Amino acid sequence: MEIDIKDNWKHNRIVSCKNGTNPTLITELKSGYVVIGDTQFLPGYCVLLYKDNITSLNDLDINERKQFLIDMTLVGDAIKEVYNPYKINYEILGNLDEFVHAHIFPRYEWEGENVKHSVRRYSKDKFIEESNQFINLDNKEEIIYNLKEILNKLKSKYYYF
Repeated sequence: MEIDIKDNWKHNRIVSCKNGTNPTLITELKSGYVVIGDTQFLPGYCVLLYKDNITSLNDLDINERKQFLIDMTLVGDAIKEVYNPYKINYEILGNLDEFVHAHIFPRYEWEGENVKHSVRRYSKDKFIEESNQFINLDNKEEIIYNLKEILNKLKSKYYYF
């Protein structure tokens, strides 16, 4: 099986954030790395990757858990400010990718009835459609810049180093 070098960063998203090869990296927070979601049919979808390869939220001590959940909501705040969604959905699963991470989905009124249901109820085609892939978007840099700017402001406001 031939490995596509340009997608090598996907094999370990945490390490690729640490070494600067992850093109979806927005910024680092105290608990981990904020990346833009691979698919953008819901504009602004992000993922917070815990900084170490830990398999369960329950494996973290209480302070690490608190920080991760606070950081997760800061990502939601940034998405709200940049994209003005109807609401934000948070999802921590770990079924396919066995490392601690949270999906932060903006939800929009233009979704109609779909906004009442889990994002997972969308057709699988929505997630794999080429035009929805972040890596294929013309405004990738702008998306990352806008979210990073807001997250940096939130870090200044809420982080006490």
